[in-house]
Amino acid sequence: MIHSLAGGILNENKPINIAKVEIVDDYYCGTFWYVNEILNLKENDFVVVPFGKQNVLVKGKVLKIEKHVSPQASPIPLKHLKKIVSIKK
Repeated sequence: MIHSLAGGILNENKPINIAKVEIVDDYYCGTFWYVNEILNLKENDFVVVPFGKQNVLVKGKVLKIEKHVSPQASPIPLKHLKKIVSIKK
């Protein structure tokens, strides 16, 4: 059970930072969780994130930031999380 919750990664128990992002692009929509490696990211910032199977880069708005999340407590398995690309200026 723990293996599936960790996304198949048992060796990496290091906490991660994640952000809930609302896609605000003209052609795509939805709310998704992304790995956040941007130190100065804040709620309500606009970001560029990959979306869908083709990883189309779209604009999103950060709704929530969770810091130091255990891989076992992640809202979705780690293997399904994508990374925030950059802050949108």
